[in-house]
Order: sequence, then structure tokens, then C-alpha cells
Amino acid sequence: MSNDPAAELPFYYGCISRTEAEQQLKLAGMVDGLFLLRQCIRSLGGYVLSIVFNLEFHHYSIEKQLNGTYCIIGGKPHCGPAELCEFYSKDPDGLVCLLRKPCLRSPDTPIRTGAFDNMKDNMLRDYVRQTWNLEGEAMEQAIITQASQLEKLIATTAHEKMPWYHGKIPRQEGERRLYSGAQPDGKFLVRDRDEPGTFALSMMYGKTVYHYRILQDKSGKYSMPEGTKFDTIWQLVEYLKMKPDGLVAVLGEACVHGKAAEKTPSLPATRRAGTNGYTPPPRAVGAVGGASMPVTTVPDTEADFNPYHNPNEVKKFNIQRSQLLIDEVELGSGNFGSVKKGVLKTDSGQIDVAIKVLKSENEMLVKEEMMREAEIMHQLSNRYIVQMLGLCNAENLMLVMEMASAGPLNKFLSTNKDTVAVENIVTLMHQVSMGMKYLEEKNFVHRDLAARNVLLVNQTFAKISDFGLSKALAADHNYYKARTAGKWPLKWYAPECIHFHKFSSKSDVWSYGVTMWEAFSYGGKPYKKMKGPEVMRFIDSGERMQCPPACPEEIYTLMKECWTYKHEERPDFKKVEASMRSYISSKADKDKPEGAAAADEPVK
Repeated sequence: MSNDPAAELPFYYGCISRTEAEQQLKLAGMVDGLFLLRQCIRSLGGYVLSIVFNLEFHHYSIEKQLNGTYCIIGGKPHCGPAELCEFYSKDPDGLVCLLRKPCLRSPDTPIRTGAFDNMKDNMLRDYVRQTWNLEGEAMEQAIITQASQLEKLIATTAHEKMPWYHGKIPRQEGERRLYSGAQPDGKFLVRDRDEPGTFALSMMYGKTVYHYRILQDKSGKYSMPEGTKFDTIWQLVEYLKMKPDGLVAVLGEACVHGKAAEKTPSLPATRRAGTNGYTPPPRAVGAVGGASMPVTTVPDTEADFNPYHNPNEVKKFNIQRSQLLIDEVELGSGNFGSVKKGVLKTDSGQIDVAIKVLKSENEMLVKEEMMREAEIMHQLSNRYIVQMLGLCNAENLMLVMEMASAGPLNKFLSTNKDTVAVENIVTLMHQVSMGMKYLEEKNFVHRDLAARNVLLVNQTFAKISDFGLSKALAADHNYYKARTAGKWPLKWYAPECIHFHKFSSKSDVWSYGVTMWEAFSYGGKPYKKMKGPEVMRFIDSGERMQCPPACPEEIYTLMKECWTYKHEERPDFKKVEASMRSYISSKADKDKPEGAAAADEPVK
């Protein structure tokens, strides 16, 4: 542990579970601002900051960046864990409170080392010796200067050195080894599957062997079906020793492979989720063989937490299936599934709702995205943003939202061209600017603002919806950089989004300009029949869409300001909303009879 920068901190506990961290904090008195630091099982080289506030526990992931700095997701980077904790003792910067009192390790409590900690020094030396042919002082120097990159490199194959890894053996042989000797619940092994680069987890429970396929996504992360994702196989295994995450029980004793037992240093005793272990509910057990997996609820993991809200609130937005009445009327559909009309039964009566229903065949691919959207919507509370009411995990995962019964702005305007006045559209777009100003103040980037995602409660009341692409920004970062392009709505995107994958509130301003154009065109399609590359050339050459026939000149001027090529010269939503308000106010003054008093307040 000597190369762990947190090893000298008296409030650092090493590789302990969340449950154990909370137990330590309870024993230390549960005062506001009481905190400790522990190793993060999910992120290589990372930590978790566990804090008490208002008699509740809050856990924040600290990730080690490629440049060697450490930061809480959405927070400022710091050169080490000690410096990070010192900073948060003076400035909460998004945490629930200041770090006020360290929860100190008792003298007889050593720092808990993890499975990888116990072997990485030897693995590093073996790698440098074999790959670079270095020994002695040269080897030590290479390890010091390249430690961070080397650790990530060897961590991906560290499972091969673990006692529970049995390599390429058939399923039947895995069962034979598990049945050999004692057969306690949780006894397990990991083996290669026939398909190269894929793995299976086999475990004993109730004298029966269950087989689980370990999934790997496109980015290379490993998980159980619908479970938490990890960089490596061994991290996943260590996590499953603490939480079942879809298995019939937590992992217990390793079924030790002969060669591994000779090579591998002894590992710490298995940790269970509670003092009595884990007792699976009757419906948790799925069919053996990988075709049908155990049903699991959404895991409560460190990956779910961020500094923008109280993580304990997540537990409050679960809606029971018995509270929902779902109509077969479909309000819309997309890749994720469909949006249906419904009724939510509450103690105070019944509420009309819109229910986003996940397609069962898409569940593996889209559930994580939908959960992220729910997390974001749960944090937002504004009159001009569609409010999320809760999640229901029943026959499908369902996102329950407040109803905006008049539907999307573009469809409403295209079918009501003769009855909606321009002044009405100005009011609706002003409401959208107020909602976007709120998002800007909250450091959220929408990334998909378009007339199709502005829903109408009625002809004069608009709400922003669809937060599937949204991201929370750090308070000191003004943009988010997407890793991949994916299926992007390019006609609504600013040049920096298209060329550099950079998203910010300023790029949302560009999208707002396009949304305005759609609205004042009564649901017209932007850039006519141009394809994506043509739109990019059109914008880069300095061209912009023409003023829609019904659009007031002052509004078109604002629209063009939203389409300023350089994002640093583009107005923010504070200015855009003020311009809309000013236009409405001046229009109201002009329309008054001569001699009437000026408006006391802007229209809201």
C-alpha cells in the first residue's frame, strides 16, 4: 500500500464496503460533516468519500484522471486525495456539506488491502522485466514514472492470477470442480466461454450450480446483466462479494484452481453484504444456463451518485405498479419504446400522466440510458420543464412523467396554423428560454433541444422534455465533451458540437435558435431537404436559414445571434431570456391605447 497516496491519511480505510463504511460512521457519532475515505472498487486508482449529513449517508466517487489528478465527478481536479479532502473542508462545491470531522481509524484497524493491491507490485515487476528487459534501479525508476499507466495495463489481465480463475474449461468441468469438496453457498469460479474473450461465472447455491454470462459492452466494461459496469473482471468479482447485483447470492469462497493456489498470495477474507449474508427473494432465482437471468432491481451503487443531488432521494421515486393505470393510447414512440397515456393513483387523488415504457427487447441496451434520464429529471424542478414523478419497475421499466396533453410543439403548430397567433408563439418561446435559463443556472446541458421536445400543456403553456442526452456539468467547466457521435440531431447542433463534440449551454443556445425557427415556421423542417454534411458546409460558409414569413424582425435578429459561429461570442440564456422578455414588454407597451401607463412588470 506504500504507493497509495491515501495510505498516510488517518481517515483512509482502504478496500472496505459501503456497508462497513456506514458502520464506522455510525460508531463515530453520525454528526454532520463526519467523513472517511475508502478505495473505490469500480474505478481503478479511485476513492469514495463517505459523509454524514442530516443523519443520512452520502457517497461520492473520486476518479483518478489520466493526468494523475483526482476529482469528484463534476468537481475540481486536485493533485491528491489529501488535497481534495482539504479543499472540501473549506468549500462544499456541490457536496451536501463541508468535511468537518474525520472518522479516524483506530490504532488496531489496519488499512484493508484489495485483491489487486496484494499482487500488483509483483505483476508490475514481472511486466517491466519481461517487456522492457529491465532490472534493479532501472526497473524501479520505470515503475515510478509509468506506474499509473502500467497499473491500468496489468489490471485488465489481473484476473488470470486470481485463485478463482480457471481458464478455458467446459461448463461441465466447472460444475465438477464446484461439486468437489465442500459446497457452501456462494462458492464460485470464473471460466472462459467458447467465444474468444468472453467469460462466465459459475456459482453454488443450495447445492445447485448456477451459470452467468459476464457481459462486455462496446467500451470494454464488464457487468452482470443489467448490473454495474467495471473496467476489469476482478473488480466485478470483488463487487459481487459485497452485493449480489442480479446473482442468487453474494459470492463467497473461491473454488481454487490448483495452479492459482501455488502462484497467488493469500487474499483477504470474503466480505458479505451483511452479518447474516444475503437471502435472495423467491423471484430472484432464474433458470440455469444463461438463457434466462435472475431478475434484479436497479443497483444502488457508487456509480449512481453525483454531487448534484441527495443520493438518498433516489429511493423515494419508486412507484408501485398498483398505482398506475395504463391506457393503450400511444402518445409517441422511439428507439427506447413508447410513451403511453396513463393515470397515477396517489393519496390525494388521481393524476393524468405520460408513461415512457421501455421495450423489453431493448432492455439491455437502453435501460441504463433511461435510468440516467430519470436521475437527471429527478434533480430538476421548474415550471417550464416536464416534471418526472417516478420510476416503476414492473413488466417493463417505466418512467412516469407529468402529462402535457397538447403534445409536441412542432406537431401542434403544423396542425393549428390558422388559429395560433405569432404573439402566442412568442410567449411559448419565452417560456422555453426561461426553462433553458434554469438549466444553465443548474449547469445542465440539454443536448437535444428541438420543437419535438417542447411539449404543450395547452396552447399557451410550454414545457421542455426529453433529457435522454442531457449531462451535468461541473461548476468550473463550461462544456462537456462527448466521446462518440452516435445518432445525433445534427441540424440542431452548433458547429463546435459537430466538429469537436463539445457541448455547453452555449451550444443549447444554438439549438434554441433552430427551435425558434421551427416554431415561427409553424412546425417547418429546418434546412429543408439538406443532408448532414450539406448543413455543415452551409453553416461553415457563413450561411444561415432565412427569416420565416410570420417571424417578427426583432425575433429573427435574436435567432441569428443564437447562431453566432464562435460559442464564446454567442449570447447565454440569461441574455436570450432577457431579450425575449424585453420584446414582449415593448410590444405590450406599443399595443396599449395612447396615454395608458407602461407595464409595471414583464409578461411571465
